[in-house]
Amino acid sequence: MVLSKRAEKLEPSATLAASAKAKALADQGVDVLSLTVGEPDFITPKNIRQAAIAAIESGKASFYTATAGIPELKQAILAYMKEFYGADYDSNQVIVTDGAKFALYTLFQALLDEEDEVLIPVPYWVSYAEQVRLAEGTPVFVEAKQAADFKVSVAQLEATRTEHTKAIILNSPANPTGAIYSKEELTAIGNWAMENNIWIIADDIYGRLVYNGNTFTSIASLSEEIRKQTIVINGVSKTYSMTGWRIGFAVGDAKIIKAMVDIASQATSNPPAASQYAAVEALTGNQESIEVMRQAFEERLNKLYPLIAAIPGFKVTKPQGAFYLFPNVKEAMTMCGYQTIDAFVEALLMEAHVAVVTGAGFGTPDYLRISYATDWDTLAEATKRIHDFVEKKRQKA
Repeated sequence: MVLSKRAEKLEPSATLAASAKAKALADQGVDVLSLTVGEPDFITPKNIRQAAIAAIESGKASFYTATAGIPELKQAILAYMKEFYGADYDSNQVIVTDGAKFALYTLFQALLDEEDEVLIPVPYWVSYAEQVRLAEGTPVFVEAKQAADFKVSVAQLEATRTEHTKAIILNSPANPTGAIYSKEELTAIGNWAMENNIWIIADDIYGRLVYNGNTFTSIASLSEEIRKQTIVINGVSKTYSMTGWRIGFAVGDAKIIKAMVDIASQATSNPPAASQYAAVEALTGNQESIEVMRQAFEERLNKLYPLIAAIPGFKVTKPQGAFYLFPNVKEAMTMCGYQTIDAFVEALLMEAHVAVVTGAGFGTPDYLRISYATDWDTLAEATKRIHDFVEKKRQKA
């Protein structure tokens, strides 16, 4: 069988591959501790679950919905944007999708043509580059160095810009680093994008998960002019612990949103109806459980960070948001006798039985990603195993 060129060139998701490998080992009876997938370990709040059950029992969830989403959910999203972004949008500027990942996919399909370039700060979420390529665009990487808190500057963006630059992706708080751009930094980038007619893709999926007094600012909230140049990507997966429900959304330019709706109509028809009614409750219902989860993540971060920083050869910057640690482990790899991050991560899995994600999938082969979206006992034991593994290996090297 002959595959398409796009299929042959496609790189699988590094995070899902790591998770699958850990699960396969666990299925063999190995005591594997997985710190791979960016998925809250909390069950979806009860009020949200009950809303879905009510929609099923009433029959409302039995049928197709509009491709762009049920009116109740679109209105809830508009109210959400008003509350947290201070911005007014119209209903035709919203699309509900099968997860935020599909919102990004349809956006790239709607926005990009061959030769169009998208600026992607590195480290980046594993699917950005592949989705750009699937839309026949070209990902152009801009290094966000650890010394600069994993953030890019306007000077870097301008040095990378060409006549083919169509868009820039901004993920703040970021996966995998947890870095948050300040209002001043976002204003500078927003003004630069406007001056050069470059679309801003604001992936705000972790915007409600910020810690230790840090604050999230969406670039779409800065001014009317910047807002018009921005497509916001968001969803309920992370904030409301609803990864399995698959509800995301995009908000922005009406013409682009319509194109996304047309593409989705040929791909998925509509997001799951029961999940949409659950998302209405998530966005409009009681928010107390959301703060409980956020505080739990904050507590885990503050306990885990010093433990990871104490592992020999691990150089880590404390995140401001999301739920990942992203240490540079080049020194640890070298002292343990490994030449590549893939070999190091493989050894951690097979010998220490701890699953993490290689930084190569995020464009940074000297790093690895640790998710702390799991219970503390697992995190503490996994960290101990990593520490013992490094100590043992460097003593033998």
